[in-house]
Amino acid sequence: MAQPLTMYTTNWCAFCRRLKSQLAAAAIEITEVNIEDDPAAAEYVMSVNGGFQTVPTVVFPDGSAMTNPSLADVRHRLGELATSR
Repeated sequence: MAQPLTMYTTNWCAFCRRLKSQLAAAAIEITEVNIEDDPAAAEYVMSVNGGFQTVPTVVFPDGSAMTNPSLADVRHRLGELATSR
């Protein structure tokens, strides 16, 4: 992958921890951004989630975002991006 995914998280989010470990096991690189530590990141997450700070929010290299995706969802989107080149 040319560029890692960006995954917006919080310290307390069990869904974030689960997805992060699944992505690591699948060798899918991420850049993690904790929205509790970064107000601009929290604003971005709210902008793609109808005003809510819903995490995990995953942003793909093309700028598209998914909220609370499964590992299968992430793999599917990465496959779509790979075939659209």
